[in-house]
Amino acid sequence: MAKPVFHPAAMAEYRASLRWYAQRDRRAALRLEAAVERVLSAACKDPIRFPFCDGNHREAILTRFPFSVIYRALPNGDILVVAVAHASREPGYWMERA
Repeated sequence: MAKPVFHPAAMAEYRASLRWYAQRDRRAALRLEAAVERVLSAACKDPIRFPFCDGNHREAILTRFPFSVIYRALPNGDILVVAVAHASREPGYWMERA
């Protein structure tokens, strides 16, 4: 089965978001983590499930959290997560990562 591979900057922003939520409400941080895991699992099972946000990357919008997981399929079947993007960030800020 495919697995998610994080770009280092995507992992850093994801961890920072988890820390931010954990400082305010540990349960919220756990819910964010579970939401990201659900999206990643779905994307690994069916990489074309989510719509394109540009010509190469797909965007999975989280429910209940203002985040999107931006990824692209790799030739070996894995998915490369290029951003765990907060909705308030500049659109496309992650494009230089891919």
